[in-house]
Amino acid sequence: VQLQASGGGLVQAGGSLRLSCAASGGTFSRYIIAWFRQAPGKEREFVAGGGSTYYADSVKGRFTISRDTAKNAVYLQMSSLKPEDTAVYYCAARSIFITTPTTADYNYWGQGTQVTVSS
Repeated sequence: VQLQASGGGLVQAGGSLRLSCAASGGTFSRYIIAWFRQAPGKEREFVAGGGSTYYADSVKGRFTISRDTAKNAVYLQMSSLKPEDTAVYYCAARSIFITTPTTADYNYWGQGTQVTVSS
């Protein structure tokens, strides 16, 4: 499956963005999609995952992941953004239908979309 993330941009602290992850080339319903992010100089970290949805503590209550099977897409609605949310955001897929926070568990990755939150 191929993934393409989009929707990033520059936003002020407290603002909102919605990221999209479009999937193609596979049976969408067979994959769990998750979002990760990587800030400069830091390791890639889990943000949110589908299936039995769960979120990193740092984004809980502010971010919402959703899935549109008809459009083969997964979204990440981000609200109350903070400067520390600045990162490149990636969507990733795995064929085992269990969400995990471990990057090595995901077989397919999108190219990433930059989110910058100004203070």
